[in-house]
Amino acid sequence: MHAVVLVGGFGTRLRPLTLTTPKPLLPVGNVALLERLMISLAAGGVTDAVLSLGFKPEPFLRAFPSNVCAGVKLTYAVEDRPLDTAGAIGFAARVAGIHKQDDPFLVANGDVLTGLNVAKFVEFHKSSAAQGTIHLTPVEDPSQYGVVETTADGRVLRFVEKPAAGQTSSRHINAGRYVFEVSALDRMPGVAPMSIERETFPAMVADSVLYAYATSDYWIDAGRPDTYVRANTDLIDRGVAPAISAQAKIAKSATVTRSVIGEDCQVGENARVVGSVLLNGARIGENAIVVDSAVMGQVGAFAQVTSCLVGQGGEVRSGAVLRDAKVPEPI
Repeated sequence: MHAVVLVGGFGTRLRPLTLTTPKPLLPVGNVALLERLMISLAAGGVTDAVLSLGFKPEPFLRAFPSNVCAGVKLTYAVEDRPLDTAGAIGFAARVAGIHKQDDPFLVANGDVLTGLNVAKFVEFHKSSAAQGTIHLTPVEDPSQYGVVETTADGRVLRFVEKPAAGQTSSRHINAGRYVFEVSALDRMPGVAPMSIERETFPAMVADSVLYAYATSDYWIDAGRPDTYVRANTDLIDRGVAPAISAQAKIAKSATVTRSVIGEDCQVGENARVVGSVLLNGARIGENAIVVDSAVMGQVGAFAQVTSCLVGQGGEVRSGAVLRDAKVPEPI
């Protein structure tokens, strides 16, 4: 089975981390976000994936020089201008030759990590005779999202954007995984910008060919600073990944709690790292405190950082106290 993976964003919300590393290649539990996504797709039967990119593929070629990730063969579709979601899917699918095949194909948002059983998702799609099927996930407060209403058998009735109290009984939102029949590409020419949420899906609803598959599996959009950090710490809570790389150097007097520590990281004497991610090359000085943060650069001695992003080359001076900051501040 083929997949289109949408990784064309510039990672603006995660700057300065993404100034040097494309968002899909940022580590989650010391494994690239893209690789974790590919592992889940491969388990569901995906053999080939085309990465829909809005920039040059060189960082991905360096990361995966054999053009294989988690056993999935990679190709690249590089847009010469932003095509939005449906435009990107249509363009990438044609670059990869998906439009010439008969089997359904999968689409995945590159920011999302989920425990969804892809094989069961595809099986549901086939059994419903849908042209397209959306994965849905429940949320506590639907007023902050666009929710999806369906019939008992899963046919999508309508989308309700940020519903007011009493406007809908649904708590399910678009979870960023889709299955499409190749015929759906007729709705996504891929030659001009087009939104799948605002254009393609409403047209499919009007034709009664869009279905939804709701599950309560683990799900997180790792594209924001807080959720990127949480995606890492969630892996510790779930026992999915070892927290500390064997190559990291951590002083015996330092305290590391519920945090992910990458290779070539150093944590100084009496330092405390709590609920955070130290990426390859991070340096934490003696007596420094790092809480709910992601660090590529340096945090000086006795400094305190909370809910911060410190990019490669970024330096928090000794004794500084920062909260909700980005170092260096993106321009």
